[in-house]
Amino acid sequence: MCVQGFILTKLSLIFMKIANYQRVMSFSFRFIGALIMSFIAFTPTYLSQGESLFNAKCNTCHQIHTSGTYPKLFNVREKWEEAGEGELIYEWVKDNATLRASGKSKRAAEVFSEYNGTNMTVFNDLSEEQITEIFDWVDEQEKVETTDQAGGAGGAGAEGEEEGGSWLWIILGVLFIVIILAVGGVRRQLKIATKESGESLERLTYVEEFKTWAWKYRLYVGIISLVLVISLLVGLFKILYTINIMENYQPSQPIAFPHDVHAGINGIDCKYCHNSVTKSKTAGIPSVNVCMNCHKNIDGSGKEFKGEIDKIYAAAGWDRETKKYINKTSPIVWNKVHNLPDHVYFNHSQHVEVGGLDCKQCHGDMTKMNETAKVQPHEALNKIQENIESKIKFTKPTLTMGWCIECHSQSKVKIDDGSNKYYTEIHNRLKKNGYGLLNKYNDDGKVTVKELGGWECSKCHY
Repeated sequence: MCVQGFILTKLSLIFMKIANYQRVMSFSFRFIGALIMSFIAFTPTYLSQGESLFNAKCNTCHQIHTSGTYPKLFNVREKWEEAGEGELIYEWVKDNATLRASGKSKRAAEVFSEYNGTNMTVFNDLSEEQITEIFDWVDEQEKVETTDQAGGAGGAGAEGEEEGGSWLWIILGVLFIVIILAVGGVRRQLKIATKESGESLERLTYVEEFKTWAWKYRLYVGIISLVLVISLLVGLFKILYTINIMENYQPSQPIAFPHDVHAGINGIDCKYCHNSVTKSKTAGIPSVNVCMNCHKNIDGSGKEFKGEIDKIYAAAGWDRETKKYINKTSPIVWNKVHNLPDHVYFNHSQHVEVGGLDCKQCHGDMTKMNETAKVQPHEALNKIQENIESKIKFTKPTLTMGWCIECHSQSKVKIDDGSNKYYTEIHNRLKKNGYGLLNKYNDDGKVTVKELGGWECSKCHY
């Protein structure tokens, strides 16, 4: 009887522990399931691309609920749909100038006139789905009254949006911690219910249990820890290498200057406006007097770009009616596109005059581009015909040291055709060495900038 009683007592204790484990496990799975469902329910709102696209493309000029220099975006689709041009709003966003020129949109002309002929940035890189996501997100934003009139351009306030995003990550972090603790508790109850050493396990804290487990599998823990540390260091350095790299950076400008019209349709040479590019380290911003050489006669009367020409007249102090200067000027404040570090030296004339580079090899084909000139992303430069013919292929982001080194190591220098006195002198000096050094450089069929000192630190750094 004593033996039977002992066995029954042990069995009852085991069944009680298993029952407790089952209850804990059932509760844990229900709790974890509820968390996962909640996460799935709230995820689409936060993972929508609409907000990020709005902040990246629209936030600079447009507010959500307030019209200013540019129209508000809240329910803007309804206005276009009421005008019977709901489908044309996508063309307006992508290239408003082309849409206005086509004459098929009355709404486009009305908006352009209402906002004093202000040109909108071209967004040909946006798909209709992305534009729809922007409008969907904007229309979901409720108007928030605030006493801070100088708040963010988003209407609800950029600070509020950032704060909301921070709270999202905090909430997700807390949820994942709770899930980890719940799963750990289930595992612990399972061990207690199925092992004779359950009583000793109950006396161990989670930290003590983890230390015991880590020591038992110390080899694997050490290897995993080493891999994690190295991965974190590599990831950190990768992030540091991306600081201030903005290949697609394109600031808005006070006057919309269509390069495709001036350099493309009208065939104006880049050097006519940027006239210091052949004799200075900088290409130079054309003065308003250069603009007036043409626009004294081309005043844009009756054209959609009349408002932009009026800004030139205001800067030059030119009276449209009397066709005379009135000595009342208003300087144009352009937004800087490039800003190299102070220790970096770059000379435009050396590349254009001595190196013989075409502007499009760095800035892209401006005869086909409407926006302000900038150094294009390296993927776009790989499609320029002159770079293809020169067998120059870029893999590094533009305006980085790696990008310059790639160009100097691939660019061929014409030293023997007599077109440039600088390289003719270098050619003559190489010939004095009995062609030995020249043949060494020319073993691949070309002499590169690198082989003539283009990788020397002092060439590009002060």
